[in-house]
Amino acid sequence: MNKVGITGQSGFIGTHIYNTLSLFNKEFEIVPFYDEFFENTSKLSHFVESCDTIVHLAAVNRHADPTIIYEMNISLIKKLIDALEKTKSKAHIIFSSSIQESLDNPYGLSKKEGRILLKNWAEKSGGRFDGLIIPNVYGPFGNPFYNSVVATFSHQVTHNITPKIEIDAQLKLIYVAELVQEFISKIRNKDKQQRISEFTVKHTVEIKVSEILQILVNFKRIYIDEKTVPALNNQFEINLFNTFLTYIDLPEYFPVKYKHHSDERGNFVEILRLNNGGQISFSTTKPGICRGNHFHTKKIERFAVIKGKALIELRRIGCEEVISFELNGEHPSFIDIPIWYTHNITNTGTEDLYTLFWINEFFDSKNPDTFFETV
Repeated sequence: MNKVGITGQSGFIGTHIYNTLSLFNKEFEIVPFYDEFFENTSKLSHFVESCDTIVHLAAVNRHADPTIIYEMNISLIKKLIDALEKTKSKAHIIFSSSIQESLDNPYGLSKKEGRILLKNWAEKSGGRFDGLIIPNVYGPFGNPFYNSVVATFSHQVTHNITPKIEIDAQLKLIYVAELVQEFISKIRNKDKQQRISEFTVKHTVEIKVSEILQILVNFKRIYIDEKTVPALNNQFEINLFNTFLTYIDLPEYFPVKYKHHSDERGNFVEILRLNNGGQISFSTTKPGICRGNHFHTKKIERFAVIKGKALIELRRIGCEEVISFELNGEHPSFIDIPIWYTHNITNTGTEDLYTLFWINEFFDSKNPDTFFETV
């Protein structure tokens, strides 16, 4: 089993790598890392000794004092190298660099020089080294005003803050899940490739800042204001919508109550306006029964309670907080499930629970994108 440690484990990219590797617990053992290790040489050395592979992500990319960015990032790399040398480690080091290497700024310089330092260590020690030069990364749970303009705009649009475009640049982007697969490929194939390599990760979309903002504004108008699922015409729009959903304040927004019309015949309820395809299903659940306790990494999913009483619980993978919603078919309502949130639904009433489900793609038994974890 490959023992993998991730410096910067709690950061944006680190969280996604950690969560994804956890899905393959028979293949990878994750060695826990905490930022305090960099301030304790014995803990850092023990971490290094425990790893077959170390993914080095820990870095500062924004600070009021630009010199701090350079000094801190180089310091972290030197501390890691000291621990590698002290323990005589020959671990496989995968270093996350940036396309900003080519720019004359403290962050780019720290990444370029850090990559060279680690490469030199590998050449001298006999260790393995992969230096990945990475384009701009976007995806769920990025920190606004820090990780990416997509994170900033998604936060602003979903919180009714007017975004401002400073420079309408042409961005080269990669979705965080696509980037994670690049890291996993390097981890899996370390014995099948050169001992020391440097690799530029190719971007998967190129788009202007203003075009990103326009798509997100449309998502807000169509999805939040008009309560309609927007047409998602390509993989980028699917990835961007999945990102957008994770910036909605779930307890503030959900559950959304359906509009229904009553007359002597009964009730008419419009369940879902759909600007794209997908699959709609329903289930009945006996009193006291719980369904689910699983999560998805790419599917968009809606739960709609139309009869009976239900408790729906969500928990983001890697977090402890459980978000709970009580839904009642007397006032039909729905919950949308963000990716990387494990979820379940329990019949809390005394009669059968009727639930409608919509998902944006047909079920594929060969690739179900369903991972079981108790909420």
